[in-house]
Parts: sequence; C-alpha cells; structure tokens
Amino acid sequence: MFYIGVDLGTSAVKLLLMDEKGCVRKVVSKEYPLYFPRPGWSEQRPEDWFLQTMEGLKELVADCDRSQVEGISFGGQMHGLVILDEKDEVIRPAILWNDGRTGEETDYLNQVIGKERLSEYTGNIAFAGFTAPKLLWVKKHEPEHFAAIRKIMLPKDYLAYRLSGVHCTDVSDASGMLLFDVKNRRWSQEMCEICGVRTEQLAKVYESWEPVGTLLPEIARSLDLPESVRVIAGAGDNAAAAVGTGTVGDGKCNISLGTSGTIFISCGHFCVDAHNALHAFAHADGSWHLMGCMLSAASCNKWWMDDILKTSDYAKEQADIGALGENRVFFLPYLMGERSPHNNPNARGTFIGMTMDTARADMTQAVLEGVAFALRDSFEVAKSLGLKIEKTRICGGGAKSPLWRTIMANVLGIPVERIESEEGPGLGGAILAAVGCGAFESVEDAAEKLVRTAGCEEPDAALTAKYEARYQQFRQIYPTCRELFDRLVF
Repeated sequence: MFYIGVDLGTSAVKLLLMDEKGCVRKVVSKEYPLYFPRPGWSEQRPEDWFLQTMEGLKELVADCDRSQVEGISFGGQMHGLVILDEKDEVIRPAILWNDGRTGEETDYLNQVIGKERLSEYTGNIAFAGFTAPKLLWVKKHEPEHFAAIRKIMLPKDYLAYRLSGVHCTDVSDASGMLLFDVKNRRWSQEMCEICGVRTEQLAKVYESWEPVGTLLPEIARSLDLPESVRVIAGAGDNAAAAVGTGTVGDGKCNISLGTSGTIFISCGHFCVDAHNALHAFAHADGSWHLMGCMLSAASCNKWWMDDILKTSDYAKEQADIGALGENRVFFLPYLMGERSPHNNPNARGTFIGMTMDTARADMTQAVLEGVAFALRDSFEVAKSLGLKIEKTRICGGGAKSPLWRTIMANVLGIPVERIESEEGPGLGGAILAAVGCGAFESVEDAAEKLVRTAGCEEPDAALTAKYEARYQQFRQIYPTCRELFDRLVF
C-alpha cells in the first residue's frame, strides 16, 4: 500500500509517497507566490495552495499503482488565517505565520486580557504570529470581511477541506491559534468570546491520525485515484516533523536547525512553564509537547557566510575552526528578534568578546555556538519542569554539518542522533496517513517501526565541561543587553 504526506510550506508544497515499510518512493515539490502588500505583511492565496497540490499529486502518483494508494495526510505551516464565507469561498488572502501586522492586537491580549488568563484558557500567551490576533486585526480593520466569516481555518486544513469537503482541523495545529484549550483538547469558549467568534465558526477537531473523510468524487476522478482514499487530519508542521523523526512518547526530543530553530519535547502529560517561555501544544501522538522556537538558526550561519564573508563554501570555513569550548567570542543569534524564551522582537544579533587577535574562524565558531547556546536556553526551561531528556534527534539544513552536531551534543550534554530521512513534515504526514488507515496500532508504534537513525554524536565529558562554563557566560549577555535593545531605534 501507499500513503501520501503533504507538507504545505511557506514557499512550496512538498508531496511524498511512502510505502508500508516506510520507504520514500517519490517526492514532488511545487512552488507558489508569497505576497507582501505592505512592509511586514505576509500573505498567500489559498487557491494557489490547492492548485499546486493537485498538480503535485498528479505527478506524484503518475508512475505508481494508484489502486494501492490508501490514505493522504498533512503537515503544514501553522497559525495562518484562512476565512471562508457562507458559500465556502475564501474571503481574503490568508494572513501567514510570519506576518507582523498584529502588534497592537498581541499587546491587547497580553496586557489587557492578561497573560495569566490566556495561559489559563489556552496554555499559552499571545504572539504576533498566532491566529487569534489576526482575527482581531480583521475585526478592527476589515469589519465587512469579519462579518462574512462562516468558517475559520488553518492552511493545511483548507487543503483537507478541498479534498474531502469536510471542515476539519487537528489538535496540534489548533493549539497554535490561541483559541484552543490545549489541556482539554477542545475549543476555548472564553477565547472565542474575547475574539468575537462562535465555536460553530471553527472546524471540527480531530486527533492527528483520525480520518476526516474520503476523497470527493470529483477530486478522485481528477487524480485517477479511488474514492475510498482516506483523508487523515494531519498535524502542524512541527508536530508532523516530530512524527517524521520519531519524536513521540514521553521525554523524546528533536532539534530542527532550519531557517528558524526549534527544540521539540514530547510529554506524556500537559505542563506549562511559569513564564510561558515555551509553547505548550497538543502533540500528534495523542499526548502533548513543549516547543521552543528561535526565529534565526541556520539562517544566522547563512547570513554570516553569504552576506558577510561572501562565500558559499561553508565546509571550508568550518574546517578552519580550532579548539572547541575555548572561544572567547560570543554571538547572540537574534537577527530577527527572538521568540523563545525571551519573546522580545527588539532583541538583535550581537557579537561580543572580540580582541585584536580574534580571527575569522573565531567569529564563524561563535555563530554556530550562539545558536546552540540559544537552543539550550529553551532546553533549560523544559528541564526546570522536571522533564528528563536523555538524548535528542536533529534535522534541518544545519544538521548536515558534523561540526555543528558536535557542538550541539556538547552544549546540551546529551547524544545527538541523525535520522535517515530528511523529509520531516511530509514523512510525518505519510506516517499519520498509515496510522489512520489502520496499518499501525498507534503513532508511536508506526514511528518506532518506520523511522531509522543514521548515526549519533556523543558528548565528550571534558568538552561538555568547557561548554558548560561558556554557556554560563553566554546566558548573562542578553539580560545585560535587554534594556539597551529596547531603547535603541531600529
């Protein structure tokens, strides 16, 4: 049998065909435009997502026995606002996760409604990228659009609706809306009242592996697939990627070194840290997870290499790095502000500690170490809740660097495992489809059987001790600079 995973990203949709043994048979990618109507705004047309997904699906299954395709599921960009009218037509372009227009609405939720109440209702506080502030923005600035809303959806769920005809979402993606009672896995009536929406305007919530329906007859005909193909709810991109890396079950951890960086920790019980420094979301395996998200991770290294050093030979630059754990230069990796754990859009990238003998390699090393130290900040918050994290898996473009993996293992003091597949949310979506079609008993069972590791970096006790001392110095820099960041005009 075959299972399809659809990874709806910000720049492209990536579609993956997996067999019942977990082997990836084919991957197809289709791009679509990103629109910036004003500085700081970010939008896309949901119709573009659908059209490119359909084209990608046709290409994906062109050479396989289409009668063997059993299910399709999703991983997708989170937090985006898609609103439909009474005819189920899109009212306005989708406002995306990286859109920055909701500063006033975010401040209103955090300061007037209050972080304590938000955390009580949802397990989280407001961030500019979340969906609830976007709704408040539409309510204030586009009241005619707000009045026309019949359904409020998330990006990947719009695709599921177009394929199945069902208005649906899943617990992991719904967790990032600030409209969802994460602890009890249901919509928050209190948050709906605050935002002026009714629960019937929200989609039905499913667990990530649950079928929501089957392909609509016209969709099945267009794709030359059986109408019996099940459409499975799927998950937000980070939860889907966690499934794709086997980060399911209590105390499992995954680090993603992509453009942004995340540390994702699965938990068998719901928990929230005192300052809401980490997101507390429902997980795709039926449990919960904590997630720290830093806005610039591998993008810091790309900026340093491409824009500053003007080189594309990343490996050569890293080859010149000498003794680890002894660098006197530090780098704060806040090139776009920071989310976890500081939640400060005014934070900025900063080098500190240079002297006349500082070399180019020292600066490069500081960038790699700065990202690792910043991820450890979120790691420490999770540990403060009593979570025991014995090892982590790692994925993303930055994870291809052996040096960066070594630094990460020794900064965190735990083994860092690589996985065979780098397909992340797409593979996670395909695994969820397999579970939803009954091929496996549970998400944890499927991940254990299908996800394979390709190697491991073990921490060295002496080097870990050196990095411990460096980290204790690093963690003093941001608090010292925080007031200065807030006073500077950028």
